[in-house]
Amino acid sequence: MRLVVALPNRTQLDLAITKVRAEAIYGSFTMLPNHLDYVVLLESGILTYTPENDEERYVAIDRGILTKVGDEVRVSTVAAVPGDRLEDLERTVSESFRQLDERERNARNAQARIESHVMQEMFEFEESL
Repeated sequence: MRLVVALPNRTQLDLAITKVRAEAIYGSFTMLPNHLDYVVLLESGILTYTPENDEERYVAIDRGILTKVGDEVRVSTVAAVPGDRLEDLERTVSESFRQLDERERNARNAQARIESHVMQEMFEFEESL
């Protein structure tokens, strides 16, 4: 199989593998070369893969989509950090990616407040006509 981890601006990984393990929104799973084609939403977490003739490697991902078509497994995500030590990557996931989630939530809340204020101003303007 071939694993491609794609970020919005570049390809993080592109290599031949024998298996990949990830955490989806419904639980973790392992994908092997003969599995059926598949699409799944990934949670923030550690993606584990085994390169051909090598030992397990890791990459922390900040949510994304995994697709398997034929012998290609493609992961599209906004952030990915490869690493050799599982402990370091787990810390990356818990600290960095979760902070991004908090910033996203704050931005969405601010946007909702602005939209609410604009709508309120529009209703007041219509009532004054």
